[in-house]
Amino acid sequence: AVVLCAYLEMESIDLRDRSVIELGAGTGLLGIVATLLGKGFFVCSFKTLYNCSARVTMTDREAALEFLESNVQANLPSELRLRAVVKELTWGKDLDNFPPGAFDFVLGADIVYLEETFAELLQTLEHLCSEKTVVLLACRIRYERDHKFLRMLRDRFSVYEVHYDCSKDVHIYKAQRSSRKDDF
Repeated sequence: AVVLCAYLEMESIDLRDRSVIELGAGTGLLGIVATLLGKGFFVCSFKTLYNCSARVTMTDREAALEFLESNVQANLPSELRLRAVVKELTWGKDLDNFPPGAFDFVLGADIVYLEETFAELLQTLEHLCSEKTVVLLACRIRYERDHKFLRMLRDRFSVYEVHYDCSKDVHIYKAQRSSRKDDF
């Protein structure tokens, strides 16, 4: 999560006025940083402020939500807390609670490690993403199964490695839905 947070800041990824969802939020570090980086206001000609801050949804399984919510409350300024929502999401389930293709960014840090969850994670990504959605995944490539997930992801998305932190051995991949013009 630390590497992806640094990447968002280093690359000046503009999250203002964007809808962001984090999968497997855990402690919420990535979602909290995304909320802070997405802070913004626009002053229109009538000197009124328009809130163009990011709308961040941090998701995890039910067992992690209480701790996640307490971290959000403790680490976000009160004026940004309404822009950060904590919701339950078990991959491949609960998808009706999230509008399909409604997110500009899908973020995930260290969520690729259990092979038995790969199909559900891909199903969840497909549900959450439109062709314009940018997926950013930070992960260590530890085992052959991690490469297997990337191959599965490439079957459905265009995938590029956009950053590698050699000190932490963490890769960041950018993925977007493949436009399959050749399917006509």
